[in-house]
Amino acid sequence: MDCGMAQDTTVPKLNLEYWLDKAIEWGQATTLESQKDVCLHLPQLQEFLHQLYETIKLLQGPTVAIQKFPLIGQLLGRLCWNPFVIGYDESQKTLMWCLCCLYSSEPQNAVELKANSWIRSLLCHLLSSSKWESNEAETSTFISALGYTSADYYCHLVKNMVVSLVTELRENQFNGLNIQESISASRVNAVSIFCVPVITLPDLTPLLETLLLYHGGSSKEILSSEFLEAVNEAFLKKKISLPESAVFSLWLRHLPSLEKATLHLLDQLFSIQLSSLEEVAHVIKDSLLPQAASHPAIFRIVNEIFKNALMETDGTSEVMTVIQVFTQLFLQAHQNENKQAKFPLKAYFPYHHQPLVRGLVRRPFELPTTYWCQHVKHISHMLKALVEDTNVSSLTDLFEIWFLVACFGEWLDIAAEQLLKAAVEPDPVLWLLAFYYCPKNENQQRTQTVVRLFQKDSHTSCKASVLVRCLEFFF
Repeated sequence: MDCGMAQDTTVPKLNLEYWLDKAIEWGQATTLESQKDVCLHLPQLQEFLHQLYETIKLLQGPTVAIQKFPLIGQLLGRLCWNPFVIGYDESQKTLMWCLCCLYSSEPQNAVELKANSWIRSLLCHLLSSSKWESNEAETSTFISALGYTSADYYCHLVKNMVVSLVTELRENQFNGLNIQESISASRVNAVSIFCVPVITLPDLTPLLETLLLYHGGSSKEILSSEFLEAVNEAFLKKKISLPESAVFSLWLRHLPSLEKATLHLLDQLFSIQLSSLEEVAHVIKDSLLPQAASHPAIFRIVNEIFKNALMETDGTSEVMTVIQVFTQLFLQAHQNENKQAKFPLKAYFPYHHQPLVRGLVRRPFELPTTYWCQHVKHISHMLKALVEDTNVSSLTDLFEIWFLVACFGEWLDIAAEQLLKAAVEPDPVLWLLAFYYCPKNENQQRTQTVVRLFQKDSHTSCKASVLVRCLEFFF
């Protein structure tokens, strides 16, 4: 694109030079380094091609398009012969759309006739690639003799290749100590790279699962980061379906994917209108994060992200609700775990007072309602002793204790209900709620504040008014 073109306000800035340099550098992606680089750029390239198509389809014919973008022919021609590009998601279709925009329906001269012929050859190449057809007569005759069409044959070939690779990887997993028979880490890495352009192909799912569950004998990550990112992206966009074990393994071995999945969940929850806690719970559970959090490493990372989100939003009730619902779903998943595979609570809350953790983790439905008051008082006494401990001196320590209590909203709701109904001895319960509402205040000031709020809101929902208004005392 020349300088005059860059200043044309009617045409978006499209960096054709950058992508042409890349296409020349990649060639037909015959080396491992070029394949890695192609895979790394595929999402951005697809976005660029879509933007390019949206631009040239509005121009007045192919002549104007070529005048505006003189490098477009070279770029599209090179990309059409890169198997990684045409195999990725919708890039092949977008390339075909772009070529159609350059085709002259009524060619006026020899140049346009030659351009049309070139475009037809590229379109035939792309169409044959999409149908898995062979241009070799001998191969076609051989396929026919087997009783297959070309499309069926190559689909079966893909399936057989996947089965072969899956079998080899699984056998190697069990024979990892046999050095002569083991698969090299570089080969496994190469296989993962080859999967990136066709990550959404349904027949590839068994291989994706096997790769995600494969570790080999190396202490370092052997799967390419491009592969792990592509799988996570496709999973979050629901373009692929994977077993839970494969998803959990992905998040355990690739921290950026776990972080992205957690932030994606938060974005999803705040971008749609949810009218009930049941709907919130459904969205959170569907993300698989509560189930994955049964592994302590995943739980602690997700919990830390939620904690940061709470601080960055100044303790909004929406974020707090998400955290409390997530915690409840995590507890359900943890309780459903096989006893032999279950991790101890200390693995999830390693730096907290364990008796308090055990008290908070206890679900209300596990106890008779007649014991709820006693349990709330027990939590309050432990918490008060902990907060008044001289070792808890910094705001950071205080916040960590407060956040632990805040995650278990069920007992706070029960405490508020019991207090409003005057169904419990007020002092311990009032102290518990006072700490939750006003953790930075001293005991007397904290208690007086909550008493005023409860008197003012005695005929309203505690969840709707008191909790929301009092969160600001900490932040």
